[in-house]
Amino acid sequence: MRLDRYISKSRIIEIEHRDLKSALEDLVAVSLRGLREDLNQEKLVKALLEREHSMTTYLGNGVAMPHIRVKMRRPYIFAVGRVKEGIEFEGMGEYNDVRLIFLLLASDNGKNYLNVLASLARLFRERDLVQRIVEAHGVVELRKRVVLGFGGLLAKPERKPNRFNKLLLREAEKIAREAKCSAILIFADTFAGGIDVLDSFPKFRTIMVARVASDRPPPPGSFVEGCIEVRSFSRQRLSQARSAVLIGLTRGMFKYNDRLCCIGGIPASNQFDSLVVIDIEREFHSLIDRDNDLLPPSVKIEVVERLLAVATEIAVEGREGKPVGTLFVLGDTPKVNSMVKPLVMNPFYGYKEEDRNILNPFMDETIKEFSVIDGCFVIRGDGVIESAGSLIHAPSEYYENLPGGYGARHSAAAAITLAADCIAICVSESSGQVTLFRKGVMLPLLEKPIRSQL
Repeated sequence: MRLDRYISKSRIIEIEHRDLKSALEDLVAVSLRGLREDLNQEKLVKALLEREHSMTTYLGNGVAMPHIRVKMRRPYIFAVGRVKEGIEFEGMGEYNDVRLIFLLLASDNGKNYLNVLASLARLFRERDLVQRIVEAHGVVELRKRVVLGFGGLLAKPERKPNRFNKLLLREAEKIAREAKCSAILIFADTFAGGIDVLDSFPKFRTIMVARVASDRPPPPGSFVEGCIEVRSFSRQRLSQARSAVLIGLTRGMFKYNDRLCCIGGIPASNQFDSLVVIDIEREFHSLIDRDNDLLPPSVKIEVVERLLAVATEIAVEGREGKPVGTLFVLGDTPKVNSMVKPLVMNPFYGYKEEDRNILNPFMDETIKEFSVIDGCFVIRGDGVIESAGSLIHAPSEYYENLPGGYGARHSAAAAITLAADCIAICVSESSGQVTLFRKGVMLPLLEKPIRSQL
């Protein structure tokens, strides 16, 4: 989603105040300036503060993102304020770290509101981007850097391939041609700051795999078709490969009988050193058939992608320094709900669907906190969390033919995906492995993550 179309330099300001209310008043004032909308500044500020009381909008990396839906004709209004010394609010220490406040006003008729929130959160999770904006000299440079950042252009200079990297790229094209590959995947995190390979493979579809995908389309004349966003928590080469192929399948970027030529190396090593050809049919033969029904019809692709990211973060980070195991069941909620019972009072009961949707970036910490509860999360295909701490009671016949060696959590995941048209994502407490289940078949996605990297 293109975010830069909603940003205006006149709504990028320096904030001199230290209290949150005054900072919000400044941002709301510049947001409403020149508008023909019937919006009351005082009421907006009051509503924004009420949201902060009920759920913090601090994202980390020194960024807070207060947001609210209002009745207006415009789909979105963005305003950005730089804070020099942090913000004071109700004694909450995390606001002292705030250096950027991003205000989002969204029309109450907007259908992709949560997708915009998720895109903004992804943008501001880039520590280098935030730092470069915060360190801008003067408001003119600040405005320039914010606009470039929203357009995906404020990044470290791309590196030109060296002689050895060029050799690997040439050989990759030969291998892809001889192996009859349908696409070439470039693992961009091999290079700190990115690498210029936009015109390397004119005869092949070229797809980038990176921990952060730019929302900006490739420049004219580029052979890069798109980017798949997969976070890597390992120093192993091509550690993102299986998850990237899975996401590509769900998006329709790849077909069941495709072959892919993958080029990568150790993350941030600035050196390609690996060429791998992945035959999707062989890699995923036990999980999907030729009808490619990897996703249940009720499940949205973006929900699967977000859930994979959250599960991976739980596997790596744990909670309060301790490893955590948990289970997410996604899709076919009416049938799933008939086979689960609560172990604890449902912590999501009574909240608006928008506030308990996994696509909402401010749900991340809540999900991680409740992941320590025994039982599973039950999630609708559109991302709304129905319950947490639920015990799976699939009929006994679905456990009879499961392979030996499963623990209780993995057995429940396999059984529920046989009993209902859903998928399950399991995080192992003992090993940190992240495993996807579909129709009773397991697909490991992350093995032995490096917890100390974060």
